[in-house]
Amino acid sequence: MSSAQTSELILNLAPTGMVPTRALSASVPLQPDEIVADVLACAEIGITGVHLHARDELGAPTYRKEIYARIIGGIREKRPDLVICVSCSGRGGITLEQRAEVLTLDADLRPDMASLTLSSLNFPGGASVTSPDTVIGLAHEMRSRGIKPELEVFDLGMANVVSYLIDHDLVDAPIYANLILGNLASAQARFLDIGCLLAALPANITYCLGGLGRWQFTVAGIAVAAAPGVRIGLEDNLWLDVERTIPASNGAMIRKVHTLAAVHDRKVMTPNELRRRLGLRLAW
Repeated sequence: MSSAQTSELILNLAPTGMVPTRALSASVPLQPDEIVADVLACAEIGITGVHLHARDELGAPTYRKEIYARIIGGIREKRPDLVICVSCSGRGGITLEQRAEVLTLDADLRPDMASLTLSSLNFPGGASVTSPDTVIGLAHEMRSRGIKPELEVFDLGMANVVSYLIDHDLVDAPIYANLILGNLASAQARFLDIGCLLAALPANITYCLGGLGRWQFTVAGIAVAAAPGVRIGLEDNLWLDVERTIPASNGAMIRKVHTLAAVHDRKVMTPNELRRRLGLRLAW
């Protein structure tokens, strides 16, 4: 898939997501101070960047920028180098303006990156709706504010949208994407699916592979062996084993990826190296 096995490995942590609850996982961080503490603990082990979701006081997903500000500020106080991506997810039926609210954070609270899911899709528990106008609207907002999109690619149609955005000057090189595999209604955790996605994407794209549920560490193994990076975290899976006997924590997942990387003689990429690769600001 690439010559990545000779390079440093991007390790993208997705610690919270929109679905996990305390009832499902004792380890999932929900409140801002919990998310900050968990991210900083994982940074001590070694990560390149973090993909953040915010929750309100009751633990429900929220788009409110003041909550994101608390999370970003807490992380940057200790680790200003970490590459921070915020979610602009469409799950929950919120408007374009609500999805883009976090992009209006300014100065040292402005995120480096923001997620941009490139179409609507179904998850087992419901739909994530992202209309074409929303894709374009979010891309405009990110570009105008100097925030790089983290393109979320779940299937071949979404891979095609990447080329559309490039052709219409809606995203700037270098391009970064997450290829998310294993969802029932989209690309599966198979070499054929990965190869088809990569064939439809720009040749010079920087990407991470992420697996959902039981496929998380199957995909992590493929990524560590042959991709630029891996996405990992409780957002995508709550277990350390396929049999679902060992509850996961973000720290345990990060350590497991480090073990896989050591087998392939790959070091985890530093945040500043990813900043250089993606043309992000080097210091806050």
